Amino acid sequence: MLSAKNPVFRKASIPWYHSKTAYGVAIVSMLLVFLFGLAGISVARANTQFNGYIWVPIVLVVLSGGIILFNIIRLIKRHAAR
Repeated sequence: MLSAKNPVFRKASIPWYHSKTAYGVAIVSMLLVFLFGLAGISVARANTQFNGYIWVPIVLVVLSGGIILFNIIRLIKRHAAR
């Protein structure tokens, strides 16, 4: 939660998890998970014995895609607020 106080002598400090760097690291790591999930989907579709487990990479793709989308939206809102 961001501080509502207006500091007099210094810039307002933001927590480390609200920084652009943290969002960038999260986006890059979730992009790797997204690609790993896509590879898992292709392997599960190629082998018939793994068709019952295709839900696992689908969940990875959906959740990592959601995190990527929300972080990009947060970065856009932060940039638009300036």
